[in-house]
Amino acid sequence: MTAGLATFRRRLTLTAELVAFPHTIFALPFAFLGMILGAGGLPSLWQLLWITIAMVGARTAAMAFNRIVDRRIDAANPRTMARPLPSGRMDTGWAAAVTSASILLFLWASWMLRPLCLALAPLALAIVLGYSWTKRFTWLSHMALGLALAIAPVGAWIAVGGPPSWAPILLAAAVLCWTSGFDIIYACQDVAFDRGHALASIPARFGVRTALRLSSLLHAIMMLALLGVAGAADLGWPFLAGLAIASMVLVHEHRIVKPDDLSRVNVAFFTLNGWVSVIIFLTALVDLILRRQG
Repeated sequence: MTAGLATFRRRLTLTAELVAFPHTIFALPFAFLGMILGAGGLPSLWQLLWITIAMVGARTAAMAFNRIVDRRIDAANPRTMARPLPSGRMDTGWAAAVTSASILLFLWASWMLRPLCLALAPLALAIVLGYSWTKRFTWLSHMALGLALAIAPVGAWIAVGGPPSWAPILLAAAVLCWTSGFDIIYACQDVAFDRGHALASIPARFGVRTALRLSSLLHAIMMLALLGVAGAADLGWPFLAGLAIASMVLVHEHRIVKPDDLSRVNVAFFTLNGWVSVIIFLTALVDLILRRQG
């Protein structure tokens, strides 16, 4: 029994590593932003619970599926060969079980929210799972990943019964540009590998210098879209202050990653982008709370 418990704990640890669970922070704050904007403030605890479960389920399914699809590519790449599947520390069957369970969890959460959420769930799954194949045929794969994250705030808006508005559409556009931008930065690490293995990416297609410029442009468009969200959702100075702070974080992100020095890509990708999403969500939340009190 002790050995079985130890094996189960090891599998849980490997599963968290497989799906990079701490990185859920990238998408969750923007989903929560769509939720509070759609609800006009804090939603019910029931809605918060099931939106969170839906997000975790969808993201876990997408990440586990991606690792299965890319396991042979990851095994050939020195940067990724130590991941659980290519290293042999986890078998494909367990990863497939994690994927299946996460899909069921997402469908269950969608059913618990609204009939419309359940009806749209297969489309959402097609988008988040389909991304895994795109790098094999298009350098627009970064935008496919952006779309996978961009549907989260729209889904949360729908889940709380948000009224028709441009706000969720503009928010989705912002998330698409934000995600695409930081994924381009991340892909700069694998230019030589991608070119050698016929994998498509913007850095591999256009070079690192041009890729970083496109990333900067996408993040500028992101901020413009968020200004549009402020107008559409009638957000005030707290949210605008948050956008200013997030803009400075993004500027710093682009300053520390240079075409001839990619040593700080992980800081830009993981740490700084996590701060961007959290800052934007928290300042929007403060804005809505102050508006209600006023």
